[in-house]
Amino acid sequence: MPSSSDRSPPTSRGAALRRLAEEGTFAIPGAPIALAAKIIEREGFEAIYLSGAAFSAGILGVPDIGLLTLDQLVAQTRLLASAVEIPLVVDADTGFGGPESVAECVQKLEAAGAAAIQLEDQRRPKRCGHLPGKEIVEPEEMAEKIAAACAARRDPDTVIIGRSDARGVTDLDDCLRRLRLYREAGADWLFPEALASRAEFQTVGRAFAGTPLVANMTEFGVSPLLTLDELSGYGFTAVLYPVTLLRLAMKAIEAGLGLIADEGSQEGLLDLMQSREELYDLLGYDPKQPEKHLPATN
Repeated sequence: MPSSSDRSPPTSRGAALRRLAEEGTFAIPGAPIALAAKIIEREGFEAIYLSGAAFSAGILGVPDIGLLTLDQLVAQTRLLASAVEIPLVVDADTGFGGPESVAECVQKLEAAGAAAIQLEDQRRPKRCGHLPGKEIVEPEEMAEKIAAACAARRDPDTVIIGRSDARGVTDLDDCLRRLRLYREAGADWLFPEALASRAEFQTVGRAFAGTPLVANMTEFGVSPLLTLDELSGYGFTAVLYPVTLLRLAMKAIEAGLGLIADEGSQEGLLDLMQSREELYDLLGYDPKQPEKHLPATN
């Protein structure tokens, strides 16, 4: 494999994401807010994820059942993509409708800065992929949506991810059949949701050797929490941690509020906080020269 100095720079974030997939297995933490995206990038991670579940809960305060609108998702995509230089993978749920709606969705998210767009084969109203009671569309219907997504993208390097929720509805064999069909329809990466064991991850990896595979390492779900090395050995490329940072932040918020309620002061929390200086450093902000951060005027 050539070194980074031997490669020409990618022409887009989609191209950068494809290059990462060629180099090996990598982690994609979910960024619930733009400030989290910045620290993910600063800590050396090479991509970020906009999770529909984290966005629904953390920004909108609603459950992950398809209540967010395309315009809301586009706005959040633009905020996250503009905060960092690394690629952004966007969870577009079911694509907001049939093939025409999916095409509109892809073009709007792409224009907002998405390097990859993930589409799933659930039927609306959708549910978290690790919950029971989901319904899935016919595989041919989903294949049409994948094909529409691929045809609609303006940048051929934008990655289209085909996700199947069939494992939690029918069985693993149905999931494998669907993923093969989605690959034939043009999906660049494949995402088998809610695999239930190490053996199932191994089976999928063997079935799709050479195709980039996405693993969801969400906490408190049906999948075992595997390491990057394990997933690499099974043939997976991109590993999502979609709600991890939101869960950590919410537990810290809960503990902080409890201490303030008990003690009437936040002084005991100072050592656990990001300082003002650390925040400014992350933002690249010099309070002595605030004019540097103002938009240019004519």
